[in-house]
Amino acid sequence: MRANLNTIFGRYKEIAKLTWITSISQLIVQAVGLFCGIMVIRVLPQDEYALYTLANTMLGTMVILANGGISTGVMSEGGKVWTDKKKLGQVLNSGIDLRNKFGLISLLVCIPILSYLLIKNNADVLTIFLITICLIPAYFSSLSEVILEIPPKLKQDIISLQKNQLFVNFGRLILLGLTIFIFPFAYIAIAAAGIPRVWGNYKLRKIASKHVDLKEKGNNETRKNILSTVKRVLPEAIYYCISGQITIWLLAVFGSTASIAEIGALGRIAMLLNIIAIVLKTLLAPRFARLQNNYKLLLKRYIQIQLLTLSIFASVIFFSSFFKSQILWILGNQYLELETELILAMIGSSLVIFSGVIYTFYSYRGWIMHPLLSIIISITTLIITIWLTDITTLKGVLFLNITIGIVQLLTNSLYGFFRIFQLKFDNKNYNKGQSNF
Repeated sequence: MRANLNTIFGRYKEIAKLTWITSISQLIVQAVGLFCGIMVIRVLPQDEYALYTLANTMLGTMVILANGGISTGVMSEGGKVWTDKKKLGQVLNSGIDLRNKFGLISLLVCIPILSYLLIKNNADVLTIFLITICLIPAYFSSLSEVILEIPPKLKQDIISLQKNQLFVNFGRLILLGLTIFIFPFAYIAIAAAGIPRVWGNYKLRKIASKHVDLKEKGNNETRKNILSTVKRVLPEAIYYCISGQITIWLLAVFGSTASIAEIGALGRIAMLLNIIAIVLKTLLAPRFARLQNNYKLLLKRYIQIQLLTLSIFASVIFFSSFFKSQILWILGNQYLELETELILAMIGSSLVIFSGVIYTFYSYRGWIMHPLLSIIISITTLIITIWLTDITTLKGVLFLNITIGIVQLLTNSLYGFFRIFQLKFDNKNYNKGQSNF
């Protein structure tokens, strides 16, 4: 009895320690990232910051398209063999091989679209060329990070991951400080973010090599299993590339350059909410992936995760409503009048990030909703909301984002519950068959 209690106590002590380390390091990472973002907002002219916002938004889109569910498939397959370095190496390299192919396709599709949006917002040919060149290192580094972080996460080597993220963010801060005040251009800010990620990626490969045999080649069976996940995830990923940043895309086409800069600035503040998602995804999602198919245990953990996340986001929104002026002062004088827009942005971002957290938890178990269902629900919501709101204004697209977030959260949450209750039903049928036998 005492041995069991010591084991349980040790486990909770380990989780508490990792939670504390991850929270503190992510707080530093997000603080440095926020400081870098504020520096960029204050130094860049509004038209340059609009171009910077478009480029960074497209970067996120490109990464989602290139990933296409590959990291989800690698995590799902890796969770089955995480104790075997060689088998985990096969899974990892199978994922890397697929990622390289998807990455090239994504690059060829998205760069022309980015060029069009930059031209529409008054960028010249040289600026477009420089932004594109500076975006590529950050793009390929982001793709590698997603895959290479999986072995340390499965092994819960959290400290090494946090150190690497701290290194990358401080590197960005130093490069920004040395360059952007002299050269206040969007492509300089993009390059300052991308170069440290290249070095951080090299360090991340060393971290991963402690837990996985990187010399192992991928195999067809593992690649087939990952592709099975990709086929289910990719259609939805393509849709979310559009809907996930629909506010910026709509303003880029129908709005003004000033509105793009404003929503980009508000987005920098809302990015602080990512610390919540990062902590949950890094510490708890891999543990949820490793749980046995025990209906009661999964249901309990799933409810706990949702209540915890809900309470944190509600607290952040409540806090933001009391300190609107102080928060906007950080962004600079040209953004001081966006008090209502700030709260709308915080609510919308909270809902979208909350939905993403729930999706990560159930997808790490290999549970993937049929893309047709989620896309139909989302497109219907999108069409109705666009019809009812003025998408040429900042407030209009922020209301649109809130509506999309609500629907995404409800859809993902209910699907997770459906899969857990399905386990209960399957277990009943199995036990009934055993008794009949």
